[in-house]
Amino acid sequence: MNMKLKRLFITGIVCTSMLLISGGCTNSNSDKASPLEPQVVSENETAKKIKEGGKVVVAVPQDPDFLDPHKAVASGTQEMMFNVFEGLLKADDKGSLVTAVAEKYSISEDGLTYTFTLRKGVKFHNGDPVTIEDVKYSFDRLMGVGTDTPLSSAFKAVESVETPDDQTIVFKLKQINASFLVNFTQAILPKDVEDPNKNPIGTGPFKFVEYIPSQRVVIKKFDGYWQQGIPKLDEVEFRIMDSQAALMSLQAGEIDMFPRIANEQVELLGDQFKVIRGMQNMVQLMTMNFKEEPFSDIKVRKAINYAIDTDEIIEAVALGYGTKLGSNMSPVVANYYQEGLENIYDQNIEKAKGLLKEAGYENGFKTTITVPSNYKFHVDTAQVIANQLEKAGITAEIEQVEWSVWLERVYQGRDYKMTIIGLTGKLDPHQDLMRYESSYPSNFFNYSNSKYDELIAQALLEVDAAKRAALYKEAQRILSEDAAAVYIMDPNFTVALKKNLDGYKLYPIYVQDMAAMYYTE
Repeated sequence: MNMKLKRLFITGIVCTSMLLISGGCTNSNSDKASPLEPQVVSENETAKKIKEGGKVVVAVPQDPDFLDPHKAVASGTQEMMFNVFEGLLKADDKGSLVTAVAEKYSISEDGLTYTFTLRKGVKFHNGDPVTIEDVKYSFDRLMGVGTDTPLSSAFKAVESVETPDDQTIVFKLKQINASFLVNFTQAILPKDVEDPNKNPIGTGPFKFVEYIPSQRVVIKKFDGYWQQGIPKLDEVEFRIMDSQAALMSLQAGEIDMFPRIANEQVELLGDQFKVIRGMQNMVQLMTMNFKEEPFSDIKVRKAINYAIDTDEIIEAVALGYGTKLGSNMSPVVANYYQEGLENIYDQNIEKAKGLLKEAGYENGFKTTITVPSNYKFHVDTAQVIANQLEKAGITAEIEQVEWSVWLERVYQGRDYKMTIIGLTGKLDPHQDLMRYESSYPSNFFNYSNSKYDELIAQALLEVDAAKRAALYKEAQRILSEDAAAVYIMDPNFTVALKKNLDGYKLYPIYVQDMAAMYYTE
């Protein structure tokens, strides 16, 4: 299937390319940065058709891990609480960083000093105005000032934080960090908040109302939001349910929106719902544990890559709605994506067998693919891969484990042979590619390459956008050459929603922007 066709909305609207932020802004003044714009209405869809108010019920698959934004790490939490919290900056639907609690910012020529000017008139959901003391408190909390328990390791790079006046905050870094700007999306909290996990108070377009575990998270319109005209909706309920329950609830009219609906489920909807698809900046991959034999041998890893037909996986598992990958980055990251790697390991069974023979496995070997059972997409992928590996003489048993077990044993304990997972893309390429650094605590691949480490470290110090992009592209080539994993696809993100619900925006990060949405008459 043509890749451009895969990115078409079913409704016939083309999904525009979503570019992630480039490193070029690391030494430029951003006075021109603008806040998120309200939903633009076309000539055929006049403002009279927009219906103010209303409630939207959205299906989500899991509970938040923490309501405290400085402690939350789960993508599913960010998906919901993106609407509640804001930082000095926030992401827009193109993956660019735009101003939020800050009105403007600048970065010094040497790349070490970040200066932010607060936006006037920003209020917390309790009605209190945001002060420079609140901002300073928020970053002190992240850095662990006075507690020795930092909530974000990223802020170890900060040498000092100063507030020269009641509208300005200045951060000085110990050394250049070209990817540091993204950290200013961290939530600003009131300095006197007692327990953000029980009483989450932010500055976003919606305020937190209720969380009932395993049932729902409810947020309501914040009338004091600093940006006029949004949100349009009065209330949003994120209803926690599995995929099958979500499908039945959508068909029954009990929910209004079903993100991440499976492609086979879409076929059951008929034409009574609107369906939107597009790349989501995710890397689905099958990784091999480098500390487990025989995967320390590059010939074995390459043999496995040659044995697998990713085109077949995309057609069989994603029904063709996926973008083929060749390394740990999606084409949606246009500035940094290295093209041409996706076809290096086109299926070649004879070549796979030859490499296995050279590695001393002429008769193949047995292995285990461990997959989280709650992700049917990955389980189905494992079944296709097991059949493909069999042709090269490799027998793969599929082991399904609960998500908590996968996190503890595979991700944290690195106790596995092979596994299939989707890695969520980030706003900055460094956050995606640092996962393979030898010293990275969550390098569950056990991958190690000194040249790769040098490239990633060098890219972090490079403020020239073009040079930085070239370094990350070279790093992707190394991952491909090392057969660091079997890179499969960026599965299209698919959302189904009621036909009179408009304004949906596809983001290259894991969020649902409910402030952009509205009902039509």
